[in-house]
Amino acid sequence: MASVQIRGIQKYFGGTHVIRGVDIDIEDGQFAVLVGPSGCGKSTLLRMLAGLEEISSGEISIGGRVVNSVEPKERDIAMVFQNYALYPHMTVFDNMAFSLMLAKTDKALIKERVDKASSILGLGQLLDRYPRQLSGGQRQRVAMGRAIVRDPQVFLFDEPLSNLDAKLRVQMRAEIKELHQRLRTTSVYVTHDQIEAMTMGDRIVVMRDGVVEQQGKPLELYDRPVNTFVAGFIGSPAMNFLPGTMVLNGGDIAVELADGSRLPAPLRASRLGPLGGKPVIYGVRPEHLRLGSAGEGMRAVVSVVEPTGAQTEIYAKVGGTDVIAIFRERHEFRAGDVIHLVPEHGHTHVFDAESGKSLLGE
Repeated sequence: MASVQIRGIQKYFGGTHVIRGVDIDIEDGQFAVLVGPSGCGKSTLLRMLAGLEEISSGEISIGGRVVNSVEPKERDIAMVFQNYALYPHMTVFDNMAFSLMLAKTDKALIKERVDKASSILGLGQLLDRYPRQLSGGQRQRVAMGRAIVRDPQVFLFDEPLSNLDAKLRVQMRAEIKELHQRLRTTSVYVTHDQIEAMTMGDRIVVMRDGVVEQQGKPLELYDRPVNTFVAGFIGSPAMNFLPGTMVLNGGDIAVELADGSRLPAPLRASRLGPLGGKPVIYGVRPEHLRLGSAGEGMRAVVSVVEPTGAQTEIYAKVGGTDVIAIFRERHEFRAGDVIHLVPEHGHTHVFDAESGKSLLGE
């Protein structure tokens, strides 16, 4: 196992600047997830870590060793790809053992490692089969088994679950997390799926346009996003954003929405001076809205009701803004009904309307 340090990494493809000075520290044994929309640079960063892309500038070290000029096969990493990359003419056993065979490893040791990995992954009965005889989930386990037998310092995962159906993705998420808890090998996992990031990672790195917007523990990013991008990207359904203006409401500071509703802001009244009249974005997550009585919170007109059994999702309009609310209780709302939504105290956010930055940390 080993820690990974990424320092000041830059990457250009011709005149296109795709990675813009990224700094990331991944501790020994940590499961770090790089997450962001398509084109944000997360897969490129992973490929530079693997040695499959050249670094324009900056430094990458694995286990304290700078690996900028080290060949991929000498970095002591193992990569699990999106498309499994299995050899169709080889059995499961041979696919898993291939890298060890190339390294001329003793046959007894190869068998020992393959047997151990296949036992961990539940592949013991499939070792004589070929990839075409396996399901998608079984192929992904073989790809992971091939990585495990190498006993690397670092595992790299490049969107390994994107080709699986929804139910199997949930199952494989749990299996990969359980595998990491058992092996405790440092892992770097790339995905565009924030649910995967939240459920699997010890540390999440949120990227956009080649830069790191925020990094930290999953619930830190969920509870204290530094800007509207992170707040909107982490969490499903996404955080509600309502444009408004900072005002004084009695002795407290509040955000006044376009329809005149005033919502308490989690800021000290003494801060109104520089913020009074300032355009802001009021943020509240769907699960942090409760039903209120007439005159409370925000007046909302129901658009769509989606009962899932465990909860009820309400899509509504507050003025001209779309809002989602999630209730554990079952409600018989219909389109056109007027309800009042009240944000829960201590679970709201205020962002600068121009920069998108959170005002809570200032």
